[in-house]
Amino acid sequence: MNKITLISAAALVALALNACKPASGGDSGSSEASDSEITRNDTIALPDTAYSSIEHLDWKVEVADSTSDGTIADLQNPYDTVAGSLTFRGNSRRDARYGGTVQGTPSKIVQDWMFETYFDTTPTKLGTWGGGSGWTGQPVYVEWSEGQMSQFRKNSGGLTPDFGPKEIIVGSLCSRLYFINYDSGKASREYIDVGNPIKGSVSLDPSLDGSLYVGQGVPAHEEIGVIGIDLKSHRRVFKFGRDPKAKRGWGAYDSSPVVVGDYLFWPGENGTFYKYTRLGGGDLRLHSTLRYTVGGSAPGAENSLCVYKNYGYFGDNHGNVLCVNLNTMKPVWYYDNHDDIDASIVLEVEDGVPMLYCGCEVDRQGDTGVSHFVKLNGLNGSKVWEQTFECDRQDLNGKHFDGGFYSTPLLGDGDCKELIFANVCQREHSKHAEFTAIDKRTGNVVYRTQLKYFAWSSPVAFYNERKEMFVVTGDSSGNLYLLRGKTGEILFTARMGNNFESSPVVIGNSMVVGSRGQEIYRFSVI
Repeated sequence: MNKITLISAAALVALALNACKPASGGDSGSSEASDSEITRNDTIALPDTAYSSIEHLDWKVEVADSTSDGTIADLQNPYDTVAGSLTFRGNSRRDARYGGTVQGTPSKIVQDWMFETYFDTTPTKLGTWGGGSGWTGQPVYVEWSEGQMSQFRKNSGGLTPDFGPKEIIVGSLCSRLYFINYDSGKASREYIDVGNPIKGSVSLDPSLDGSLYVGQGVPAHEEIGVIGIDLKSHRRVFKFGRDPKAKRGWGAYDSSPVVVGDYLFWPGENGTFYKYTRLGGGDLRLHSTLRYTVGGSAPGAENSLCVYKNYGYFGDNHGNVLCVNLNTMKPVWYYDNHDDIDASIVLEVEDGVPMLYCGCEVDRQGDTGVSHFVKLNGLNGSKVWEQTFECDRQDLNGKHFDGGFYSTPLLGDGDCKELIFANVCQREHSKHAEFTAIDKRTGNVVYRTQLKYFAWSSPVAFYNERKEMFVVTGDSSGNLYLLRGKTGEILFTARMGNNFESSPVVIGNSMVVGSRGQEIYRFSVI
């Protein structure tokens, strides 16, 4: 049965008063505003509509906190007004709009510094995890004001002499959280031991109050869960571990959480989508949950929630794509994208309509199958186009490596505004990936550039004074590539690390990215 279970009568009344008029069968209209007003005005919430596609779901919303009705008062993207990149792919659209800048036509990538992490040899049921960073592993880059730095110096423990205004924060597979001075490459604070390996990308609260959110990826030293850290006191202040109500037993959190209004949203690998009230100082209070099954099975989510106003979008490891009304936590629409979805959904607004790009892997299909890359209308879940790639799952050194999309797509801009890019893995019985350019209007493949090895890292963009787009991406053999976005021509490539599973963060003409092993690097594109 699909229902909302409320802990208190007060919460029931609050949600009832808050909900817009529900509709089914695709009615996305509103009695108070036109469709155009709803989609283009950042202050108007999208309607509480239920499309017939959600009949594929068996779902339940449970409200744990009756002190708030859950309404998001401020629908604007809070990451757009903050200098830096505070969550995976920069903001809640996951569109990596932090593109770097170069002069003329760049010809090489050079290493500026390398930061070395601890290497953890603790055995787990899933092997040993070492150090450095893995998938998705994108660092946070933040620019602190003089006032904020002064507060840290007065109140925070753990600062080193290298603490400065430009800071890198990255989670490591060695279960430690590292803080690095962007300019010098030296530790800006003492590391924080978070208890378990971090595979995903940490998130810094866009209020810049020092709240840092970390998802644990593998149980190694303690019960797995989510963590809130207060950077002012330099300590862990919140932990949510095993959820006894979860419909799936695996409780990892590779998803990078995202702030919308007064709330933090976090999909889990335990079949549950969580909504937390932000209390400040790294502390959280559970507000509500959405639990669902499809065909009797509860999938988990490893990708990061994509948001447009009060609609949130994510995929799961069975290929289900959900749109959820973040005010009520109720499903709006459902789409079946066939197989495991680990790459995050990317959003771009076209003529006032949010458009979504989503790719799946070849995993549940077996050793050979089809990776589906789709463009969807974010308001109703209708398919605009679909492109398919024949891909293989590879066995390398006794481990399975799925084909298709692990890499989150990169939207083109400048002279590549009509394109979207991604690394597509293990095509046609090879261990290579192909850096692939696709026309955003038609879904047609424009070109493919073969990389030397398979690639999970997400590509990043650099633009010159002529708005020409250049792309940097890494592969799992430690190679970096500099490509011309318009043609796919490789301008530079070299092996510069061990294994670039992690996704970079871009600052100016430089980027910071982790490698499997013990290394976090800063590279410059020149």
